[in-house]
Amino acid sequence: MPAKHSVAILGGGVGGLSAAHELAERGFEVTVYERNAVFGGKARSLSVAASGVGGRKDLPGEHGFRFFPGFYKHVTDTMSRIPFGTHSGNCRDSLVQATRILLARQGKLDPVWVGRFPETIDDFRTAFLALFDNLDIPHHEVMYFVTRLLTLATSCEERYEREYEQVAFWDFIEADTRSENYRKYLGQGLTRSLVAMRAEESSTRTVGRILLQLFYGILVPGRVFDRLLNGPTNDVWIDPWRTHLTEQLGVTLVSSATVRAFNLTGDRIRSVSVERNGYVEEVTADFHVAALPVEIMQGLITSDLIRAAPSLARLGELRTEWMNGIQFYLETDEPLTDGHAIYLDSSWALTSISQRQFWRGYDLSEYGDGRVSGVLSVDISNWTAPGNFNGRPAMAATSREEIKDEVWEQLKAALNSPGPMQLEDRNLVDWFLDPDIQLPNPSTVTNLEPLLINRVGSFAARPEAYTEIGNLFLAADYVRTHTDLATMEAANEAARRATNAILAVSGVAAPPCNLWEFDIPLAMRNAQRLDQVRFRMGLPNLFALGGRGLAHDDPPAN
Repeated sequence: MPAKHSVAILGGGVGGLSAAHELAERGFEVTVYERNAVFGGKARSLSVAASGVGGRKDLPGEHGFRFFPGFYKHVTDTMSRIPFGTHSGNCRDSLVQATRILLARQGKLDPVWVGRFPETIDDFRTAFLALFDNLDIPHHEVMYFVTRLLTLATSCEERYEREYEQVAFWDFIEADTRSENYRKYLGQGLTRSLVAMRAEESSTRTVGRILLQLFYGILVPGRVFDRLLNGPTNDVWIDPWRTHLTEQLGVTLVSSATVRAFNLTGDRIRSVSVERNGYVEEVTADFHVAALPVEIMQGLITSDLIRAAPSLARLGELRTEWMNGIQFYLETDEPLTDGHAIYLDSSWALTSISQRQFWRGYDLSEYGDGRVSGVLSVDISNWTAPGNFNGRPAMAATSREEIKDEVWEQLKAALNSPGPMQLEDRNLVDWFLDPDIQLPNPSTVTNLEPLLINRVGSFAARPEAYTEIGNLFLAADYVRTHTDLATMEAANEAARRATNAILAVSGVAAPPCNLWEFDIPLAMRNAQRLDQVRFRMGLPNLFALGGRGLAHDDPPAN
């Protein structure tokens, strides 16, 4: 029997574990090296140290709440192959559908998005208008924004790649010429909160594709906007995954192992220098998969590596921003809504999930001091804007308490008026800020695990999952994928593409990994075919012709 091909995977986040899973299932001998003591990368959960008293468990903490939009197919397919629970259950069974999206605003009634059922393009226009017409934005501006969405929905892929990649979403929707609420809610709020990117600098290609998929999850029958885990991430996903990889698939997991260098001989990787416990060892394998975050990989790129793999030459152009979480532990649970809450007036672009309603099998009285019955998990997506109340960016905070206090005040301002008090100071038992946020006072705040941002024109700087180096492959969220966004889904898709590339060069007779494209409603798919003809003739999208005439100070004519 021939010896197995060996693979060294560098990085034990979602991309690395996904690559390990796919390769091990296909008979490869896999070892994963991870710099942290635990695996899972940004997806991993953790405990609030020393918070448990009287024999209780420490409070559950997260780097940020995990959510799985309806268009995620790759990572959820992998989850379906991780045994968990009883009666042949799996980790995908841990996903619970969210049914509501609360749009929380300061001093105003908070609309809630629910599902609708459009079929034709005109139905979609009506449904989009219903989503945005209650945000105190002039109706003709809402009409214009919806026309822009329909332009995106009916545009062909070639137009996305050649036109929209070069245009900021802010400019595409002409935010500078619109009202304050248009800019704040549609230009900034939705983009920051739903896509975690700045409309002013992020490409229309990326923002448009993801926004449409999220909206289709709300509007199209049979789809879901979002799914959430029914327990702490490690409990219901990462730990069972790690167990399955090691005990069933024979993967070796090596923790506290930091990659220091790629060593080449000619046009191939000879070894990888990995530091463990103060000692550097040379790791060798038939194939190497770099599943490292972009900011780490950038520091490992050398002139020799670029000469051997020119596709890595522009990796340094990619940029990151921050998106980190904070949890508030409540004595009395406040469900808020059955899904996401988006805080449209929050300068720090807050979104939240009230976790208790989804963690149905967990008795929170067994954690902490026994008083906690609710967990409000909040993501902070804008760390550079002045706070609504303290006037300081989160990135400029001098203490963790300063960040906590400002987030708490922003939440209360959005949720407590008008109507009954939903958040009260006396209900707050404890809180936990992502430990990746480091405050080396008096220096600036640093973030150990930032998030890749797809800026205008950055797609050209992103490599494929394979490189010109015959035994080096990439499985990280900066790789070119159909998902096209720094997410667990993109990392998993990149791992599948890396696996397929290794299969192609290794000669191993195993089925390739499945890859999925976005589901497009039939009415839009037909319109995209027409737009492809128009694009190749040098003509604009038909909806682009209809939307340009909607001036910001005049209502549209019929």
